[in-house]
Amino acid sequence: MNKFTVGCLGIGAVVVVLIIGIALWMSGRYNGMVSSKQEVDAQWAEVQNQYQRRTDLIPNLVQTVAGSANFEKSVLTEVTQARASVGQVKIDPAQAPTDPAQLRQFQQAQDSLGGALSRLLVVAERYPDLKANANFQNLQAQLEGTENRVSTARNRFNEAAKVYNTGIQTVPNVFIAATLGFTQRPYFEAKAGSDSPPPVQFDFNQRK
Repeated sequence: MNKFTVGCLGIGAVVVVLIIGIALWMSGRYNGMVSSKQEVDAQWAEVQNQYQRRTDLIPNLVQTVAGSANFEKSVLTEVTQARASVGQVKIDPAQAPTDPAQLRQFQQAQDSLGGALSRLLVVAERYPDLKANANFQNLQAQLEGTENRVSTARNRFNEAAKVYNTGIQTVPNVFIAATLGFTQRPYFEAKAGSDSPPPVQFDFNQRK
């Protein structure tokens, strides 16, 4: 075997090692980004679950409140319409959105429903028969717990999205992320008072 052949074989071996090394590097980077993306999607699914839990409580709440004499019908209408608006926002429950406008629309609809529920419960404070109603008390407690879980789920989603977004924008992932189909995920936007759940806890022993 002459020197030329040996040289070619040596160069070929180096090329093969380089190709294998690059493939392993790409594989590791890809797997890391996939794992991070799956965490974002998992947290998004939890956000959806908690919002759905709140939505499912509303028909029973409205029915209970509507049974109270002279209760403001406009408040019930607002809650019902807000709930319907939430259902009109079509968004994939299994995969976090990539369009900030889509997430903003979803958030606005959910925030509108949360505001309507808060107003309903504030109005209910004026009705002693409602405050003494065991079913209403149970629904109020469930709503309070759900609002806390919604806040927690949103925060965890934002944290997971931040880790993912940072990961695909830093070197060396930034050079391959877009090519492999990894795009940024938008965050839930904070608003005034969003650091605490809506005030839905009342003193049911108080009588006016």
